[in-house]
Amino acid sequence: MAGNAGTFVIIGASLAGAKAAETLREEGFDGRIVLVGAETERPYERPPLSKEYLRGEAGREKIWVHDDASFYDAHNIELRLGTTAVGVDAAGQEVELDGGERLSFDRLLLATGAEPRRLDVPGADLDGVLYLRTVESSDAIRERLDRGGRVVVVGAGWIGSEAAASARQRGLDVTVIEPASVPLERVLGAELGAVYRDVHVEHGVEMVLGTGVEAFEGDTAVRRVRTSGGHVFDCDFVIVGIGVQPRTGLATAAGLAVDDGVVCDRNLQTSAPAIFAAGDVAQHDHPMHGPIRTEHWSNALHQGPAAARNMLGRDRAYDRVPYFFSDQYDVGMEYSGRATRGSRLVVRGDTAAREFIAFWVDSGHLVAAMNVNVWDVTDPIQRLIRERTPVDEAALRDPSVELEDL
Repeated sequence: MAGNAGTFVIIGASLAGAKAAETLREEGFDGRIVLVGAETERPYERPPLSKEYLRGEAGREKIWVHDDASFYDAHNIELRLGTTAVGVDAAGQEVELDGGERLSFDRLLLATGAEPRRLDVPGADLDGVLYLRTVESSDAIRERLDRGGRVVVVGAGWIGSEAAASARQRGLDVTVIEPASVPLERVLGAELGAVYRDVHVEHGVEMVLGTGVEAFEGDTAVRRVRTSGGHVFDCDFVIVGIGVQPRTGLATAAGLAVDDGVVCDRNLQTSAPAIFAAGDVAQHDHPMHGPIRTEHWSNALHQGPAAARNMLGRDRAYDRVPYFFSDQYDVGMEYSGRATRGSRLVVRGDTAAREFIAFWVDSGHLVAAMNVNVWDVTDPIQRLIRERTPVDEAALRDPSVELEDL
């Protein structure tokens, strides 16, 4: 495709999709842009949905990607809300919508995101078994929080942990059930996962670890949760947060390469040259980390624009250091990079005081770091990761050594 003409279709009116559309206009594309979203809400950001929005401390104004609802009309972006793409013809370069309309495209961006993993146990369809992903689901959980009572949270990953913290901050009795030995063990390991376990326990959360859920019980609404260890916990409702899976159905049906997400090269281009992917659904070949799929806000924020530029032929590898953040009670953290299986944990500061930096070192190089209640260190950390500068573990531990000097 030559010049700035043609039709670009974006499936997924998400953060990644909305920022891609914005970037196309910023980069001078003056062709047709169609942004297709299955939800009826205009594009919004998800982090507040488990934090201040869920607790009722912020309203809709906190979540919009673009504060002004007229942004899309003003930039001649056709925003098709409440519309589902039901098929993609990769060879014919057409998208079929649920109403039967077919859209021809010169370039297509898949920003279809991810959906919650469902717990397949007896009683899973009872009223009050809730999943947190959309603003609608956050509204439903917030309404339950307003009633008070007791909630069981299944899963102690980031979403489960943040939802549990928000519920406890609202004054509810909270029980967390997690098969691992500590929260966030898969991401952080046992030592740092224990830090988050202790934080929740100190705030009055009942942590039930090392066991899964066998069944939800109740007549029409959930009233009890039975664990695989045979224990029963009463509840007024349940929040299930056991991870997400990428929405790859369209890509698979279209014959695109799919693994853990839609397979992309370093430029976010899929196995079909006219089709790109970004956000939670994209498994892209990162120049530093190899094939990765990143489910966090920062990735969607930056990967959508990167895909847009490459749709315009800019030929720029997406090589940003992965980054995410979490806030639970008064414990804030930022995580950069990607820890490897063989990496070694090095800690600077006091984990008991929840003010520290955790470093993961592999073969003398920093591959990841997490700063907890320590701020303004992300830039030097990301530089060390990106440049693969050899690091000395003693210097990493020593708070008198400035990160900028490493």
